[in-house]
Amino acid sequence: MRVAIVTESFLPSLNGVTTSVCHVADHLRARGHDVLIIAPRARETTPDTYHGIPVHRITSLPFRQFDVGLPSGEIEDILAEAGPDVVHVASPFVIGARGLRAAARLDLPTVAIFQTDMAGYVRQHTPGSAGNATARTTWRWIRRIHSWADLTLAPSTEALADLRAHGVPRTQLWGRGVDTSLYSPAWRADALTRALRRELAPDGERLIGYVGRLAPEKELERLAELADVPHSRLVIVGDGPSRLAVGELLTEAVATSPGRPNRPPVFLGPRQGEELARAYAALDLFVHTGTRETFGQTIQEAGASGLAVVAPRAGGPIDLVDDGVNGYLFDPGPPGALREAVCRSLSSPGHLAELGGQGLERVRERSWGAVVDRLVEHYETVAEQRLAVAA
Repeated sequence: MRVAIVTESFLPSLNGVTTSVCHVADHLRARGHDVLIIAPRARETTPDTYHGIPVHRITSLPFRQFDVGLPSGEIEDILAEAGPDVVHVASPFVIGARGLRAAARLDLPTVAIFQTDMAGYVRQHTPGSAGNATARTTWRWIRRIHSWADLTLAPSTEALADLRAHGVPRTQLWGRGVDTSLYSPAWRADALTRALRRELAPDGERLIGYVGRLAPEKELERLAELADVPHSRLVIVGDGPSRLAVGELLTEAVATSPGRPNRPPVFLGPRQGEELARAYAALDLFVHTGTRETFGQTIQEAGASGLAVVAPRAGGPIDLVDDGVNGYLFDPGPPGALREAVCRSLSSPGHLAELGGQGLERVRERSWGAVVDRLVEHYETVAEQRLAVAA
């Protein structure tokens, strides 16, 4: 098939949408499909190909740390010239919306990927009744956008339920893959991983880690509850607009904890590839804090690394963490619930290892190859339906 991917975000921006698009594009190409990518133009000079796949950059404006593509006629021109069999729209909101409308005018089949809970983020960052009103408006826009797609795929049962509750038509479940060839417990034996662990835990501290974007919607302030977990150290991997505020908060929380304070939290910055795999492998426990996640890709990466996971009982993590089996889900409401779940996980080395082993088992069958094969089935279905209607 010839597949055009229209994405709100792409390299050099690093986030969940970019990561998913890269994996999908790589595996489609490996299976012999013809792929092209339409993405916002970055502020810095970037190649016009990705692993041999053409990347068409459209006009964009910088917003915070993102390049936001403008919904111009460029998208329709590119699609008209390419003539794809299906248009894959990743996390549509601005240029994705224009991509869906352009595909409709060109009579091209479309699959939209719901990935970002924009309404939830808006509600979280807008106080009082204004937040609820703005969230309702956002959901109306999301419903309108996705009504233009032949099929919308949700990453988790919670996200699927949200879409259906808000009247989004033609929805199905489609999860995400994990690179088990990269993320693996085998990295624990690596010399650089062992050196990293010695640096982070010189007295054998238990390393409690978070990996991801450092932004308000990730609710990293919750980690302050863990400041006084005995003989532990917080390890943060990633970057974002909340880096300074989170650093100050967690450092202060540890320094002022009663008794003998733990070592201060350490921020490793953004990591990719093998460096990120080593960072996971150096940890003892993985903690996820955000309650607005539609999926939770880092939870899968932690599981592939053989780590137990503690995450909120909200959103995507509910599908990924089986409470008491591969980790624990905590109630995000009452203070102290996160700390209690972490302490339960760390109650004994044997229990921690058992949780991590179960996490590894859960992700074995979630390769990106298998997930993309299922995606191609969805492509074929919408293409066949469009042909049937035309006939």
